[in-house]
Amino acid sequence: MSQPLFKGLFPALVTPFRDGGVDEEAFIRLVERQIAGGVHGLVPVGTTGETATLSHDEHRRVVELCVKTAHGRVPVIAGAGSNSTEEAIELVRHAKAIGADAALVVTPYYVRPNQEGLYAHYRAINDAVQLPVMVYNVPGRTGVDISNEVLARLATLPNIVGIKDATGDLPRASMQRLMCGDDWVMLSGDDPSGLGYLAHGGHGCISVTSNVAPEQTSAFYNAAMSGDWAGALQHQDRLIRLHRAMFTDASPAPCKFALAHLGLCTDEVRLPLVAASEASRTEVLAAMHDAGVI
Repeated sequence: MSQPLFKGLFPALVTPFRDGGVDEEAFIRLVERQIAGGVHGLVPVGTTGETATLSHDEHRRVVELCVKTAHGRVPVIAGAGSNSTEEAIELVRHAKAIGADAALVVTPYYVRPNQEGLYAHYRAINDAVQLPVMVYNVPGRTGVDISNEVLARLATLPNIVGIKDATGDLPRASMQRLMCGDDWVMLSGDDPSGLGYLAHGGHGCISVTSNVAPEQTSAFYNAAMSGDWAGALQHQDRLIRLHRAMFTDASPAPCKFALAHLGLCTDEVRLPLVAASEASRTEVLAAMHDAGVI
């Protein structure tokens, strides 16, 4: 059995803001902290990176900063999704041009294409740019769910290499693994079910929690990937409350509150998001304590 192209822990990086703009110094510090914490790769400008409210120039700049700061120490999978196929292609082209190792392309949101439209979307990206592409399936946010049957067709294309699966549907993972083959990269996009996803044959996770607890989350994935399931379960038990706390309010507001509490960046988000509620903050602090972050 061949090794997956990407495996392990990939933080879905927040984009820190200060006074309305991207805080580049804070972003660099966050990247360095993740690498020092033992993560296996980085994902800038995904949903957690508030890409929906970044300008195109800001989006490109954050990807460039991530690639430059990582400097080849870990792979960078750049967020490059859009509900316009042409715009997605341009973002993937930019990711390739500045040296990203892959692109993460979300299913087209709001327009809700049918399954054949989803296939055509990713086929067009595959044909346009020679860069590994990860499909991002998150129907709770996009309103569309890509089927295993379409993924199996996409898996035969040279540049479509895997998926970030944020459905939380674990039996789907086993079926997808059988349908898409050994080379298909399977990363969870759902921290709470990450342990189960690995047990179903997944290769890792694109994680929100890692922003707050890189060392603890890396230890969990290292244990699981080495076959130490008992150790992984112990790590899971320490982290599960924090996984949940990251979504006690609209993400990434709870995550940014946690990072602000650690003195790493402000808790500033862009409208229509607002700062985490008092109840969310209370739960985040308790969860950080349980996880050994504070």
